[in-house]
Amino acid sequence: SLVVLFGATAGAYGAKLGSDERELILLVWQVVDLHSKKVGTLHKSLVKADNLDLSDQCREVSALTPEGLSKAEPLDRVLQQFSQLVSSDLKVLGRNSYTLCSDGQLLIRQVLHPETSKKNFPLSDCFYSFYDLRKEFHTCYPSSAAVKDQTIKTMAEYLGLGTDEAEEDFGVWQVKTMVAIIFSMLSEGCNHVFTEPETVKSKYETGPCSKSETVDSETVIRARGLPWQSSDQDIARFFKGLNIAKGGVALCLNSQGRRNGEALVRFVNSEQRDLALERHKHHMGSRYIEVYKATGEEFLKIAGGTSNEVAQFLSKENQVIIRMRGLPFTATHEDVLGFLGPECPVTGGKEGLLFVKYPDGRPTGDAFVLFSCEEYAQNALKKHKEILGKRYIELFRSTAAEVQQVVLNRYMSTPLIPTLPTPIIPVIPPPYTIATGSLRDCVRLRGLPYTAGIDDILEFMGDATGDIKPHGVHMVLNQQGRPSGDAFIQMKSADKAFMVAQKCHKKMMKDRYVEVFQCSGEEMNFVLMGGTLNRSGLSPPPCKLPCLSPPAYAAFQTAAVIPAEAALYQPQALLPTTRTPQASAAAPPTVTYYPAQAAQLYMNYTAYYPSPPVSPTTVGYIAAPPGAVAAAATATHTPILPQPGALVRMQGLPYNTGMKEILSFFQGYQYAPDDYNGLIQLSDQARSVLQAPKEWVCL
Repeated sequence: SLVVLFGATAGAYGAKLGSDERELILLVWQVVDLHSKKVGTLHKSLVKADNLDLSDQCREVSALTPEGLSKAEPLDRVLQQFSQLVSSDLKVLGRNSYTLCSDGQLLIRQVLHPETSKKNFPLSDCFYSFYDLRKEFHTCYPSSAAVKDQTIKTMAEYLGLGTDEAEEDFGVWQVKTMVAIIFSMLSEGCNHVFTEPETVKSKYETGPCSKSETVDSETVIRARGLPWQSSDQDIARFFKGLNIAKGGVALCLNSQGRRNGEALVRFVNSEQRDLALERHKHHMGSRYIEVYKATGEEFLKIAGGTSNEVAQFLSKENQVIIRMRGLPFTATHEDVLGFLGPECPVTGGKEGLLFVKYPDGRPTGDAFVLFSCEEYAQNALKKHKEILGKRYIELFRSTAAEVQQVVLNRYMSTPLIPTLPTPIIPVIPPPYTIATGSLRDCVRLRGLPYTAGIDDILEFMGDATGDIKPHGVHMVLNQQGRPSGDAFIQMKSADKAFMVAQKCHKKMMKDRYVEVFQCSGEEMNFVLMGGTLNRSGLSPPPCKLPCLSPPAYAAFQTAAVIPAEAALYQPQALLPTTRTPQASAAAPPTVTYYPAQAAQLYMNYTAYYPSPPVSPTTVGYIAAPPGAVAAAATATHTPILPQPGALVRMQGLPYNTGMKEILSFFQGYQYAPDDYNGLIQLSDQARSVLQAPKEWVCL
């Protein structure tokens, strides 16, 4: 038997059903006996939604009102009634089993499964298998329209069924017409057989992924804006109703090995991926999640791995993985097993533990642990921030993809913090600089489309483009390296800036209007350095030094590329010049540049954004090849570092440490020179870059 099912939400209808996260407000169904071609009673049930604010389209199509829905039962009660009434109708027809049949996949996959998941009540097993009437119809009638273009009305018109939609209530006509279509497919001329139902996976399956595996780019999406503590199971729950491939959730990590709020998800086919894209800006808790297309290559970079050690660790399938962070470097398998205790036994004992190490064999303080069930994993998570030795241990849910990414692509390729940073290639800075002063010869653009580029801005400026100073367009990026919607433009004079502000203010760019304000170079610099510019005046930036930092890019290193016109910034505090009596020779300039992934940021595109100050040795500054360093040193006739090997770096100092305490710490060792000039205390400006942790450098 089939149970023909139709539903509607309080929002979008038709091809966009479920794309706006609106709740279900109507269910209509009828049992069909395929053998006797008899039908049961047609049932129509209203559903009381938490939000009874109906969209205009819903009101027009369904003729339902909030007043009528307020008297209905909630979804969980309606689904209970559905099961009871279907069972009763089956007994009348002499049947005991059934499969759902719906008009397309949206009602089951995009409405029922996501909504019940958010409301934390289970769906019965019948909702995990169903027939898509559109696909069955196209199989029966190959000359009909494509599946994606089918509707109940077009299928009825193809068969010449003379049903009048206006004569029946909304939902009743749809179910009656679907039943008539099914009977036509069962007629002697077609003899259609319903044999292969659509399935919905009830559980996400974990598993490893090999770099040699082929991944179809039409099956991968990138989810952005995830809570940092979200696991693969949380992401699978967000995409509830859609079939994710085995091991298809790969959490992305930043350069410090921590989750960055993004994940790549691989689905079983392109149809499921397209449905996933319809969940763009759906919510996970209070956060909305952005969903974009991605490529198979991107997925393999994050999830792929080939290490025998990792493969053996992940060979035990359907295990819950927990990541431990902050372990003492001397911790052993016995220490970790003792810390976890008998209430959360590790799968396979020592074999269920994987310590992460640097290439030279030193421990990183991270480990992954396998548990056979959710109960054991929950017991382990309760030990979050408990003490092992003298350190508190952090525990998080993890994934197979994260294990491979951390072990193979992060720590096994390069340590998080190098023992001694390789000198940065000195590049001659460009002749142009950002203007300062109180002259109001700049304009600020606010509210730009996030997809806007330099060409869009120049087109927006129109004839005033010729009055822009060379390299005078500055795009402002946020902390994630994405466009913030702001930009600054340096004009040739204050009069030109005034004219542009008057002419272009609230002018449209694409589908948004852009605000244009006249400002000074000083005000521009405040904003570029992280301050705010508002009606009450200037709010100073969180640090005095502007941090030029590239957008977020993957941890996989590629050959360094220096654009000929790259947008550069010369932070004087990265390596302060030592105060030696022989300071007459000019030190080589300390300059950073963008890696190859960000090589498009050049010419008059200078990207700034305020970001938390960090040490330049940990944010991915590109190290110079040895040959380039030697060539640079020869060209400047000055060594990159005086007395190579004589430089040490101290981390973890108390914040009230002074020069006296540092000298006492090194008592018995010879440092140069006698007047302590070899001891470089970082200035306030330098500390804004090297703020975490506070550092001193000794020569």
